[in-house]
Amino acid sequence: MQLAGKNAVVYGAAGSMGSAVSRAFAAVGARVFLAGRTAATLDALADEIRAAGGQAHAAVVNATDKESVDAHAAGVVEQAGSLDVSFNAVAYDVLQNVPLVDMALQDFVAPIVSATTTHFLTATAAARHMVAQGSGAIVMLSSTAARESRHEMGGFSLACASIETLVRSLAGEVGRHGVRVVGLRPNFTPETVGASDDDLPMLVKDTLLGRLPRLSEVAGTAVYLASDAAGATTGVVVDLSCGAIV
Repeated sequence: MQLAGKNAVVYGAAGSMGSAVSRAFAAVGARVFLAGRTAATLDALADEIRAAGGQAHAAVVNATDKESVDAHAAGVVEQAGSLDVSFNAVAYDVLQNVPLVDMALQDFVAPIVSATTTHFLTATAAARHMVAQGSGAIVMLSSTAARESRHEMGGFSLACASIETLVRSLAGEVGRHGVRVVGLRPNFTPETVGASDDDLPMLVKDTLLGRLPRLSEVAGTAVYLASDAAGATTGVVVDLSCGAIV
């Protein structure tokens, strides 16, 4: 199994993207540590994973608070012996469909601050443990907004571009210690919430494949990037836009 013997932390684990990746990690042998804000939804996901034969542990973690993130990461290492995979699927509020010239500064910067804060804290917390053990994979979640220009994405575009820059910067620092840092850049996934039926035809028209990515495809790619099969891959963002970004 691709992740057998590995301990994986998933932040924002109870959301649609986080839960898909958590299930996929567990299905290929990882011991998954589910982190998020709501105990009930995390516990329900952990029960589901265990019922399917996987290993899962749930904990309430504030991914925007350094002490909360650091304490949880240290607890994982103490309990499991290592922290091998970190995946961040934390959601954040963003104002879209408003022209930048009409947007308030606080609405523009809000997603940038949120995204950079949570990815910086979770990635560096994992990196400290991974550098000490000489191995590990940190997977960050961006989106096609990082490269798009014609959609009214507000500060979300810069938030995603910042995440992709962090992928490169952190990869350059920790690579010599055996730690890989990679990103995922999916287009909008229809199984998630956030786009109206009116928006979908426009998003599909932008793609070369004539469709949008599936959650299973994003989760499957996350599994690959977290696994030893991707051992030569770091400092890059894998595009899952169905050809919206070429």
